[in-house]
Amino acid sequence: MMQHEEISLGKGRVPKYDGDLRAFSLRVPEVIHKASGIVIFGRRIKSLVFSTDVSIIRNVNADAVLAVYPFTPQPIITQSILMASEAPVFAGVGGGLTKGQRVTNLAVTTESQGAFGLVLNAPTSNDSIRAVGEAVDLPIVITVASGGGDYGARLEAGADIFNVSCAGKTPEVVREIRSQFPDVPIIATGGKTEESILETIDAGANAITWIPPTSAAVFRTIMDAYREDKAHPHK
Repeated sequence: MMQHEEISLGKGRVPKYDGDLRAFSLRVPEVIHKASGIVIFGRRIKSLVFSTDVSIIRNVNADAVLAVYPFTPQPIITQSILMASEAPVFAGVGGGLTKGQRVTNLAVTTESQGAFGLVLNAPTSNDSIRAVGEAVDLPIVITVASGGGDYGARLEAGADIFNVSCAGKTPEVVREIRSQFPDVPIIATGGKTEESILETIDAGANAITWIPPTSAAVFRTIMDAYREDKAHPHK
């Protein structure tokens, strides 16, 4: 049986429909909707879930997926994420441990698999950015891990979007980039609180990356209830 409800967003009320089973899922913080978003291929992206867990990806309402992981990118992993996701996927193609022609080859493969954008690690050389840009027709997202970089050189090489991931310094670095480039699209990590997300948006981020709880953490609350012979806690 479908649940019918109205939620207030902005000036109007928006009808909301949730099924009995899929009503139990992860929701990105509402405050992220205050971001302007980035329009890519006609879609406005305000929230990105940072995960490669297909069970999380399949059960979260983020506008997009940021699929970056600490190992050499493998097409079979990207394909699995793309098959599971209902949202556009921005997939990592290396640039740190993985360098040179391999990055370009991965970018071409990832584009053909159906990714929405390509994410390059912070150490990626400008030559590699340029080579990827010449080989694919997807937005290139370059990660920024610390401030003070030559952002203009990154843009000149072919980067389209900055992905700022500087821990507690993220808002500061976002402001630094925004002061130099008022119109460049910026994705940034929002932190764990509504206050930190708002600070990052106010600093100039167009879209926010959200780190969800792990499957283990979500499952723990369910198992605790089951051990006490209780019903599903989110029912």
